[in-house]
Amino acid sequence: MIKSLYVRFILMFVASVMASVILSFFMTHFLFSHKLRNYVQDNLIVSGKTIIESYKLSYPNNLDALMEGITALPIFTFIVYDEQGRPLHATDRIAGHKLDVDGEALRGVLSGGVYRGGADKDYDRLVVGLPFQIEGQAYALFIKPETNGVANLAFGYFRMQLILVLFIGTLLIIVTSRYMVRPLKHLTMATRKMAKGDFSIRLVTKRKDEIGELTASFNQMARELDSLERVRRQFVSDVSHEIQSPITSIKGFTMALKQKKLDEESRLRLLTIIEEESDRLSRLTQDLLKLSSLEHDQIQPNMSEYRLDEQLKDVMIASEPLWSTKSIKLELDLEPVIIWADEDKLSQLWTNLLSNAIKFTGAGSVIAISLTASQHSVSVSVADSGVGIPEEELQHIFKPFYKIDQARERAFGGNGIGLSIVKRIVELHAGEIRVESKLAEGTKMTVILPLVPPNKTN
Repeated sequence: MIKSLYVRFILMFVASVMASVILSFFMTHFLFSHKLRNYVQDNLIVSGKTIIESYKLSYPNNLDALMEGITALPIFTFIVYDEQGRPLHATDRIAGHKLDVDGEALRGVLSGGVYRGGADKDYDRLVVGLPFQIEGQAYALFIKPETNGVANLAFGYFRMQLILVLFIGTLLIIVTSRYMVRPLKHLTMATRKMAKGDFSIRLVTKRKDEIGELTASFNQMARELDSLERVRRQFVSDVSHEIQSPITSIKGFTMALKQKKLDEESRLRLLTIIEEESDRLSRLTQDLLKLSSLEHDQIQPNMSEYRLDEQLKDVMIASEPLWSTKSIKLELDLEPVIIWADEDKLSQLWTNLLSNAIKFTGAGSVIAISLTASQHSVSVSVADSGVGIPEEELQHIFKPFYKIDQARERAFGGNGIGLSIVKRIVELHAGEIRVESKLAEGTKMTVILPLVPPNKTN
């Protein structure tokens, strides 16, 4: 089995050229053979009439000189018969070319008919018979072309031409095939390197054809895989750091409890810290599981129809322990809206947004929640009056584990996954999320969702 594309190119080219030559030969023969034979016979008739006129003018005294002159022309062979069918002048013996005339054809021409013979045979066997009279006597002239030498030369010329075409074409296809296959070899080597984890490889090309497009697509794939690899490494590093921090705290305080003699108050304080770190670790694990399940490409929202305004009220009530302890006032402006969406996932979305707002809002401040609907979409805004987000950080806040300021995050708590979950849920519902924020004035998160998912609308 031939595995090399380069060899296949060459063999396919040679086979194609040979098939083209053979087919062209038979098609040309089929289309032009009949016309060419008629053309040769018509020329024989014209030449025969010229010979007859010369024969009549030379009769009877100059016939030998005429025959000698005509014989010097090697392109014709002819025989002149008298009325009794006897050959009077024949150049076939002189020139060495045989001209066979059967009796039926001879009688037909002597009786005044024109004979065309050999139409289905080789060109040098085409024969034309012409009648003529001198002094009341009937004569017949049979003439045929002598094409063997010319035809052999012509066929030899064409054969050599075809062989040269095949030979030169094969040399050219060997060179061009190398040019065509070389980028594929480079792609193969690059793919093997990528399979071993080297996503930094790039291929240079100036081609605009299909191979150029393939190379550009490969480079695009390499860039995306490289980016994903960096995200993966950063994600693993962030997860390791987030998990290691509470584990280190738990281990340290546990050792302190075992090795030190503590009073009851100190012991309870350390146990409380261990409990809080355990809760933090549990929340981190739960958030990672949620984010992982939402990142799955095949996940489909469990759509149902329900009252969105009622859901927002339920989320507000469920979060009361968080906002009431900080004496935060919630201002609600909710239109009654019915939406098609995944109720559980949207509940998670509002919980995360409201928790974030409560976390960064100072005691006694206000959080405003509004719900408005248009013909095809609904807009939910959660606006706090907290510390705000620097403008240059807005584009990063939806990345997993992204923290604007480590010191600030430690003060407010959290693992940096909540907004990543929010964004993924919004994407699952074909919606969008907008962020407006000013430092020391607060942040407004606006989620816009379709009232009916696009696939249900279609």
